Formats: sequence, C-alpha cells, structure tokens
Amino acid sequence: MGLSLEQKQAAVAEVAAQLGEAQAVIVAEYRGLGVGAMTGLRAKARVSGIYLRVLKNTLARRAVAGTRFEKLSEQMSGPLVYGIARDPVAGAKVLADFAKDNERFVIRGGAMANTLMSAKDVKVLATMPSRAELLAKLVGTMQAPIAKLARTLNEIPGKFVRTLAALRDAKEEAAT
Repeated sequence: MGLSLEQKQAAVAEVAAQLGEAQAVIVAEYRGLGVGAMTGLRAKARVSGIYLRVLKNTLARRAVAGTRFEKLSEQMSGPLVYGIARDPVAGAKVLADFAKDNERFVIRGGAMANTLMSAKDVKVLATMPSRAELLAKLVGTMQAPIAKLARTLNEIPGKFVRTLAALRDAKEEAAT
C-alpha cells in the first residue's frame, strides 16, 4: 500500500527540514542488503548524528528542490538511502566504513553546499580528520607555547635550587 498525499507531504517536509541544517548529503545504494544490516547502519548513524532515510526518489527530488543540495537530484536513481549529516566528515566516515564491511552497500555520491561529489570524493572525505580531531589539534597547538613558557619559567628557580645544593655539597666535602 502506497503512502497517502499527507504522508508524502510530511516526509518531504521532514527531509527538507533536515536539509536546512545539513552540511552534506551522501547517497548510497542498498539493493540486496538485509534488514539486520540496515538496522545496524541506522544505529551507527544515530550515534554519529546522521539522519538516515530511505525515500522514493521523486519525493527526495522535491525535498532537495530549492536547497543548496539541488544538484544531487542528478544522482537519484535506483533504491537509495540518504545520509544527511551536519558534520560532513562524520557522515562520510560512517557510510564508508559500512560500505567496506558490506559489498552490497555502494556509495553513489553526495553533495555539499552547491557542490556535487562523486563516490570517490565521498571516500576521500571519509579519510579526513573529524571536526573533533581538528579541534583537539588546534587546542594542542595553541597550548604548546604556553606550556613551554611555564617549563622555562619553572626552570629558573629549579636551577637556582640545584646551584645552592651543589654549593652545600661542596662545603660539606670541604669540611670533611
């Protein structure tokens, strides 16, 4: 039984709302994939903050119409799952990792703001460090000069204490 007009409109509105907040959309073909595998993929996607949706291509075309992902409609053919991600790298990583483990799950392409990506581009995006990793590196880089300054400032009194200890030891040796 097909969807009613209200259900179709609700699905298009829901996907369009997700697209408004998204940074990337990744499209993959899932033909022949079991329910258990798809359930596992949905769980991984949910943890990573990815909105995963299987939708008829005509409804998906209506959802992307007028958005910055409109060019994606060129890649919409066949049974597709749409991964809509706020973090493009996280979305690409989850779907690319799943594709490595399941040969029936094939990434067809994707889109970032007004840019169409091929399957190869999505795989390259998946190899990039995530936002969290980049922020950690930035904090480490910013923190390094401060830590070096603290070690340098700490070395001055330490050197003074070691000099006094050496003087004390020398006087004790001279006295004995």
